[in-house]
Amino acid sequence: MTQEAHVTQGPLTTEAGAPVADNQNSETAGIGGPVLVQDQLLLEKLAHFNRERIPERVVHARGAGAYGTFTLTADVSRYTRAHFLSEVGRQTETFLRFSTVAGNLGSADAVRDPRGWALKFYTEEGNYDLVGNNTPVFFIKDAIKFPDFIHTQKRDPYTGSQEADNVWDFWGLSPESTHQVTWLFGDRGIPASYRHMNGYGSHTYQWNNEAGEVFWVKYHFKTDQGIRNLTTEEAVNVSGLDPDSHQRDLRESIERGDFPTWTVQVQIMPAADAATYRFNPFDLTKVWPHEDYPPIEIGRLQLNRNPENVFAEVEQSVFSPAHFVPGIGPSPDKMLQGRLFAYGDAHRYRVGVNADHLPVNRPHATEARTHSRDGFLYDGRHKGAKNYEPNSFGGPFQTDRPLWRATANFTAGTGNHEAPVHSEDNDFVQAGNLYRLMSEGEKGRLVDNLAGFIAKVSRDDIAERAIDNFRQADGDFGKRLEAAVQALRG
Repeated sequence: MTQEAHVTQGPLTTEAGAPVADNQNSETAGIGGPVLVQDQLLLEKLAHFNRERIPERVVHARGAGAYGTFTLTADVSRYTRAHFLSEVGRQTETFLRFSTVAGNLGSADAVRDPRGWALKFYTEEGNYDLVGNNTPVFFIKDAIKFPDFIHTQKRDPYTGSQEADNVWDFWGLSPESTHQVTWLFGDRGIPASYRHMNGYGSHTYQWNNEAGEVFWVKYHFKTDQGIRNLTTEEAVNVSGLDPDSHQRDLRESIERGDFPTWTVQVQIMPAADAATYRFNPFDLTKVWPHEDYPPIEIGRLQLNRNPENVFAEVEQSVFSPAHFVPGIGPSPDKMLQGRLFAYGDAHRYRVGVNADHLPVNRPHATEARTHSRDGFLYDGRHKGAKNYEPNSFGGPFQTDRPLWRATANFTAGTGNHEAPVHSEDNDFVQAGNLYRLMSEGEKGRLVDNLAGFIAKVSRDDIAERAIDNFRQADGDFGKRLEAAVQALRG
């Protein structure tokens, strides 16, 4: 089923609105003569065509999205003063963009790669963006390493291809990646579709209530369709037959009225617990065990409307974890701190400084009132209003109430500090725990998936260092992986 076209009937025109007499033949100097520069319709069409693409995202380039609703099913006002979380039954419009991470815009969907989970809530207090993945953890814990990490996943500057040497050299030298790599090469590393996977905020965020109390929060979105995954062999087949498999599945399910849903849960930690918790609760490479902070169900997310134009609404959609609303804020998570800047900056470069004015990005339940003006594609919406604050001409003014609460008094000297050390800050414990939770079949597939990739590296020391990280996570894990790699490398 195709969407109804929204095209005004009548004569074809130029971009300036002038009627077009002939859209089949360019203007020439006589029959068979050269084309004339004065054929401005030809030049306008070719020039516009040359500019139909904007720079693709460096990461998360390949994506699909849909609109939906978030419905609050539990009162959490004792934890946060966010208005959209204040009344059971309240519904908030959303837009969710799914993506793979490493591939280019034209890459296949069914690949072994984390899936991006970028969710925009169009709340009455402004847009709230929750940016995470389909895994609760990540490869690194400090944003200063992010460009280096992504360079290892992208094309090598010499070969032009992704290289196993680069991938495993970095992961082997970065033991903190062991937990996420164990996730990635397990059964959930290749979801069967976007509908059949969980989503996570991944980072730790701050909630603060009307009384000023602070809580640390992690978000979980549990698929109601059930978890479904592809084996490596199945994924190769799907990618070859239908590179757009995930995007097509999402669009067609919504077209036929089979709206995907997720149960929304949060883990909540009182702020005072963080300093003495057994590991750093702001470390993105670790999960909070459910026995310590049980997930609490708070809502339901449903996707129920497809975009009418993929470029306008998916490709040009922008998300930033810095887009908070009253009652929600950041944590000291060093990856999150870096992303507070990096995401917005990426979109200002890629889409333009006025990207937030586009329909998919602008607030839907309120309006943006700023003193920002001009720049590429500025639409003049402010007309002659004053562009400074404070002013006495009725312009927007500050509220004097911060969105989030200050949480600590930092008095130490500046420097390149590691995160505070807790009693169980270890890069391997949770990877080992994850391995030991798996069935024998899951362990065997995990080992096979890892061995198949590690065996491709050209140097024995890179392979041995990579294996050693998993050996430290669990002795059996390392032993089986070493044997499998040796068998493949001969």
